[in-house]
Formats: sequence, C-alpha cells, structure tokens
Amino acid sequence: MHLRPRLTKNTLIFGGTAAWGLLLISCVAVNRAVVSPVTIDGATYVGTKQCTECHEEQTAHFAGSTHAKVAIADAKLGDTGCEACHGPGSLHVKAGGTKATIINPKKSAESCFQCHLEKRGQFSLPNSHPVMAGKVTCVDCHDVHEGNAVRGTGASLEAEIETCTKCHTAQRGPFVYEHSAMREGCTACHNPHGSVNAKMLVARDANLCNSCHLLRPSVPNSGEINSNSIRSTIVNGIKVASPENHNNRLQQGTCWVAGCHEAVHGSNANNHLRR
Repeated sequence: MHLRPRLTKNTLIFGGTAAWGLLLISCVAVNRAVVSPVTIDGATYVGTKQCTECHEEQTAHFAGSTHAKVAIADAKLGDTGCEACHGPGSLHVKAGGTKATIINPKKSAESCFQCHLEKRGQFSLPNSHPVMAGKVTCVDCHDVHEGNAVRGTGASLEAEIETCTKCHTAQRGPFVYEHSAMREGCTACHNPHGSVNAKMLVARDANLCNSCHLLRPSVPNSGEINSNSIRSTIVNGIKVASPENHNNRLQQGTCWVAGCHEAVHGSNANNHLRR
C-alpha cells in the first residue's frame, strides 16, 4: 500500500513562497551588464605595460581605481585594462601615438555605454545633461583613471559640489544663508544622468523637499504667532515646518514657487531661502 502525500494549503503556500524567493535571488545574482569591449578595425591588443611607456600620468594611480577591475583576459599579454575602454592599441603604438588610432571616451560616450548600459537610457530621458548631443562628456564629471571614477574623491580635496559648480557657477555661493542640502552634494536633489522631472530632480514637486522637511503636527497657537504663520522647529539640524498654512500653499505648487523658497541653493537676503 502506497501512501500519497497530501498537498495541503499551507504546503502549497510555503512551497510557492520558497520557489519565488529562489527566483528573486537568482535574478539579483545575475550580472545584467553585458560587457562588450570596444574594437578597432585591424588592431590587436598590446597590453597595459605598453601603454604606461607613454601615458605614465594616466596610469600612475590606475591600479587603485574602480576601472582597474575591468580588463580583457589574455594570458599572453597580462593586464589589458587600458584597452578595455580605449580599444586594442597596436595601430596606436605603430602610428607613434596618433589620437585617431585609438578610442577616446572624452570625444564619445559610446565606449562608456558598453558597460554602463543603464546610463544610456537615463541620458535619453526628457531632462538630462546633453551627453547624447555631444555637448558634455562623461569625463567632464568622472575621473576614470583614479579612485572611484567620481571627481572630487580619492586624493582630491574637492567635494562633489565642486565638480558641478565648475559649470553651474550661479549655484556655487558662498551664501549668507546656505541650504544644508548643499553639504550633502548636488545628487541629494538631482540625478546628473537624467530624470523625467524638470531640472533633473530626483522627485517632483514638494515630495522632494518633504523627504527632509517633514510637516509636523499642528501645535496650539501660543499667541506670539498668529494662525496664518508658518512655524518651524529644528530637528537634527534640519528645519522642519508645521503645516498651519503649508498644506494650502503646497496645493498651489512646489516649495520653490509662489514667492516662497525660490533661492533653493542659498540666499544672501533671507534665512528662509527667499530672494
């Protein structure tokens, strides 16, 4: 006599959940980046050692950079990290270093997109830096030969904001009243690669501001401030507003319109970031 195992409801639920969990883990573990090394017609790989003979400035700190992990496996040549982005260098060496014989990511972002596939999509969003138009390149913001490929890190004394304000000079300051978000860096509010929101903001409307400046419950009027005033308090160094008339105003638009906090990067006139 053979006993058939009964599939109870709990067994089905547990088994289905476990299978779904394994599927999610397998998806997360898969490397979705399809790395396709750039090629140059008629050229072959020569190895990084050959590159260092002329490009010592670029290769001096390259071993400690994020991009040093990217290389084309070739047991005969050894390290080929440079050629993973610049293409095979035999024609470049033969021509005595002529720039036309090698790929320069400063001229085109296509070599960067071979690995950073998602960035191509972000630069195609409605609001982005004009990389696809060729007016801005990846190396304007990224130091690909040193550190973690973001300018202002590693041995540099610059902060992230210094990279952005080299072009966006009006936001540089210094301001008498500084927006504390500027200390976190521009990417606290902006996605530099692209966004569906205006000005490349990471969130639209007041949702962006409310991620830090949460509205606090109303408190009884003390008599010192009338009921139409906007009250605030300081929590962990951030000014947090009470909603006495914020709720009505936020329905009319964002925090930085309607004559309110339009000087979002900093103000020399008003500590509420008004112009």
